[in-house]
Amino acid sequence: MDSYLLRIYRRDEDNPRLLVGVVEEPGGNGKKAFTNLYELWEILNPAEMETTKVKKKNKRKTI
Repeated sequence: MDSYLLRIYRRDEDNPRLLVGVVEEPGGNGKKAFTNLYELWEILNPAEMETTKVKKKNKRKTI
């Protein structure tokens, strides 16, 4: 299990997908900023996002 320090600086109450903050791994180098829920998910699950992108591209080609 991975650990992260997550700081959310702003969020929109009407649209919870709109939030701004940073993520850092304890003991890691640097911080990664995000401006919405999808960017946060990509930071936390980079390998899963790449797999999803490949699947989407393959579906587009076969249609």
